Amino acid sequence: MLNWFLELFDFMPEEGSTWAAEVDWVNNLISAISVICIVGITAVMLYFAWKYRRKSDDQQATSYVTHNATIETVWTVIPTIICIFMFVFGYKLYHEMRNPPAGAMEVNVQGFKWGWNFQYPNGKKSSGELVVPVGEPVKLIMTSSDVIHSFFVPAMRVKEDVYNGNYSYLWFTPIRIGESRIFCTEYCGTGHSEMIGKLKVVSRSEYNDYINDKADLPPAEIGQKLFEANCQTCHTLDGTPKIGPSMQALFSSGKKHEMEGGEEVEVDENYVRESILNSKAKIVKGYQPLMPAFEGQFDDKQIESLIAYLKTL
Repeated sequence: MLNWFLELFDFMPEEGSTWAAEVDWVNNLISAISVICIVGITAVMLYFAWKYRRKSDDQQATSYVTHNATIETVWTVIPTIICIFMFVFGYKLYHEMRNPPAGAMEVNVQGFKWGWNFQYPNGKKSSGELVVPVGEPVKLIMTSSDVIHSFFVPAMRVKEDVYNGNYSYLWFTPIRIGESRIFCTEYCGTGHSEMIGKLKVVSRSEYNDYINDKADLPPAEIGQKLFEANCQTCHTLDGTPKIGPSMQALFSSGKKHEMEGGEEVEVDENYVRESILNSKAKIVKGYQPLMPAFEGQFDDKQIESLIAYLKTL
């Protein structure tokens, strides 16, 4: 009965990811509660306005009431309970959406005025069209080459802002083969409305054919060459500390570095990017601030390649 009632408020596009049904349920629940509340409050307001209207010019004015503790308690407690109820469902889903599973396929995304570029694990690049295999989790690691954009795929129920000089991410597991629209939902200039891409979900065999067609050198291989040329003098790969900390298992799940001063920092793409470009921003405990900053020496693609290589260790 409840689900039938909630479906009355379902105006979302076809579900394309594993959690789309959960997103729709929470969205419909909040919509239904909001409609019920506004209809109920408006009905009571109109009834009181009619019931206590002034019926004649000589009618005595109603005595002024300053407050009613019972009513004030009721209209505070009940909305609070409703808000907590909605928060619990929303946070549970939000937590799932912010924690991609280990082993998710990673694709680098670059937003620009006015389009999207994609780079796959083996180095293949595409523009305007993202191709992913059905039934497999996909993590998009995103940045912008200019202004703030926002990557939105309604069918997958995912949206995340995309920034210049920083990485953001989202993930989803597509459940059906087909095509969906990709939008930018952050006004980014005169071509904002034309910043539309395509998400194409295909079978694993079709994806393999696509990904292996004219692939460039994989980012991890480019990153390995950059590491060997610039980093291995100070950083080892076998866990042995040197001038700087070892890169072994740098991106292992939940890994953190303790900084001078006691702060703990989780190792992710943004931390590594900052450590490369501004090496003295955060100093790992037990090491000296000797690493030179590479600001202006590495471009975004080189940094992404270095990160891709470090993830293989």
